[in-house]
Amino acid sequence: MNSASMPTLGRLALISRRLSDYRLLFGLFLLVAGTSLWAAEPRVPLSVTQQVYIDAHPTISMCVDPDWLPFEAIDKNNQHVGIAADLITLVAAKTGLQIQLHPTSGWEQSLTASRNGDCVALSLLNQTPDREQWLIFTDPLLDDPNVLISREEHPFISDLAGLTDHTMALPRGTAMFELFARDFPNLTIIDTESESEAMQLVSDGKADLTLRSLVVAAHTIKQQGWYNLKISGQVPGYENRLRMGVLQSEHTLRDILNRGINAMTDQERQQVMNRYLSLQMVSEVVTDYTLAYGLGLLLAAVTGTSLFWARRLRALNRQLEVMAQTDALTRLPNRHGLNLTLEKDLRRAQRYRRPLTVILLDIDHFKHVNDQYGHLTGDKVLVRFGQLLQDNLREADAICRWGGEEFLIVCFETDLGQCRQLAERLLASIRRHRFPGQEHISASAGIAALEPADTVDTLVQRADEALYQAKHKGRDQACVARPTLPATDRGDRDRNDRDRDDRA
Repeated sequence: MNSASMPTLGRLALISRRLSDYRLLFGLFLLVAGTSLWAAEPRVPLSVTQQVYIDAHPTISMCVDPDWLPFEAIDKNNQHVGIAADLITLVAAKTGLQIQLHPTSGWEQSLTASRNGDCVALSLLNQTPDREQWLIFTDPLLDDPNVLISREEHPFISDLAGLTDHTMALPRGTAMFELFARDFPNLTIIDTESESEAMQLVSDGKADLTLRSLVVAAHTIKQQGWYNLKISGQVPGYENRLRMGVLQSEHTLRDILNRGINAMTDQERQQVMNRYLSLQMVSEVVTDYTLAYGLGLLLAAVTGTSLFWARRLRALNRQLEVMAQTDALTRLPNRHGLNLTLEKDLRRAQRYRRPLTVILLDIDHFKHVNDQYGHLTGDKVLVRFGQLLQDNLREADAICRWGGEEFLIVCFETDLGQCRQLAERLLASIRRHRFPGQEHISASAGIAALEPADTVDTLVQRADEALYQAKHKGRDQACVARPTLPATDRGDRDRNDRDRDDRA
């Protein structure tokens, strides 16, 4: 090789490396573009009417509470942030909706803008009779218990209606302000501009109590350092069932949002909550050995204080964990709480070939109860229904509120025949019981037995199909799911079906 060829080969090598870089960049561009296009695809099936609605409405204006962290706020860049923002972003991604923030300076201004039609949707709120005058509501986006907050020295509150000479600070314009002013005339309500102001009044001793979402209470105590406050009780029936609200004319939009909400998984909701609810305490001690004697006393004081508040935070974390696994209304385990152990229970039963069955119950015509007697009475019916089931179960059985008016019972060491008897006994108890607001209700039940290849999802899915069959047959009865056939049996059955069709 002569010296004259060296520059040419060097240039060729350089050009080759640049082409390789360009190919790599182009490949990355296609990957990102493809990912973006996939993310923009609606993940839930929509009807023709719903798709036409989305095409005809390029953006949906939405008002929010600009100061309600960690649920939601409007940041300095005029962006919607918080738990609600993340959940609604998920809903939009699953449906193809383009939701645009309509900024306001306060919650009351957001309500006014909604009444005036300036924004089509409201992001996260409770359903109340006053709001039903101009809004219709989606299914719950998030369930969150409310807790009573008092100063440290206040005793535990078991009966709020029995208190006298007590003041309660509540932000005006909220659902709880409306409900408590109506339902607890024994309390003097102090209206405030914000939740922080209400907490400050209690901390300063200018109000006896406030009512706060557990999520907001944990966030506020952590951020503001109000460690002279404590959770002193709950008020059953006044939980936050937070939904999106849309104008009464927007039934199609409400249905589209419900598609997205119902498509969200428990894991997706939990990931959003975990981003905002982790409580941590970090303590760092820097020792200056030149001032050892002086810093010794300071270190002891800091360590003692840190240990004290660390215990308080651990106790609050434990309470958060229990409440995350408990249905706020019925006080039964929720779906998340049951799922923590159900997968292991299934694997154990399959490994040792032990019988395990499930019963999925659903209250018949529950919408009629809500429509005729109101949601508060409907909540009382759900509480009584859950208590009735629990009172009639065996000690080894597990129960949870699966969602809405559905309850799931796991029966260990129980075959299909025994499970059918238990289901019939439960349905008979429900028929005889007198529930709030009306004399009697009924329920339907679907029963399924664990099979070798089952997962939690497939087992519950077969119970749900049996429940649908019970509803289809006229309700107020229990149906058993068909066993899953092996592949060879399915093939034989398909051939027999074809032979019958040929003969016909």
